[in-house]
Amino acid sequence: MTAATSATRQGYLPDAVATRAAGAALGSALALLKINDPIVITLQGELGAGKTTLVSGLLAALGHTGAVRSPTYTLIEPYELAGRCFYHLDLYRLTDPMQLEELGVRDLLQPGSVLLVEWPERAGQHLPKPDLAVHLSYAADGVEGRQLQLIAATEPSRQLLDSLGR
Repeated sequence: MTAATSATRQGYLPDAVATRAAGAALGSALALLKINDPIVITLQGELGAGKTTLVSGLLAALGHTGAVRSPTYTLIEPYELAGRCFYHLDLYRLTDPMQLEELGVRDLLQPGSVLLVEWPERAGQHLPKPDLAVHLSYAADGVEGRQLQLIAATEPSRQLLDSLGR
């Protein structure tokens, strides 16, 4: 695979338990990733699609034992886990993409950091392109659950997807 191509994984998540487990698998894969560059993971989906549930599973797999709530009002929630700084951002309430600059998000992109960004489309051009884009959508009419799509755009995120298959 060349540096310009992306890799994609898709799956069906029947319930919140499966969504949390998918997040845990992603978190475990992140723990194995031997790279010190900052990583940006975006999470897109409608309200209630399971973005925060997935992040909760990811952080739990890395050792977080407390509750994980969407930082809708605080905008950024930091976690130090597995030798990395994780920043969970929820941009739903952003009214102007320039607010992201005022929050100092670019300062969070330090070696070893991981940004988990819900509602990245609200940031406009003020957020780096994601290494990994996570899309959660409601399953077809009449079917419970969610569809999950992971799109890896960089070599580290392709390695992440490869390790999910192990």
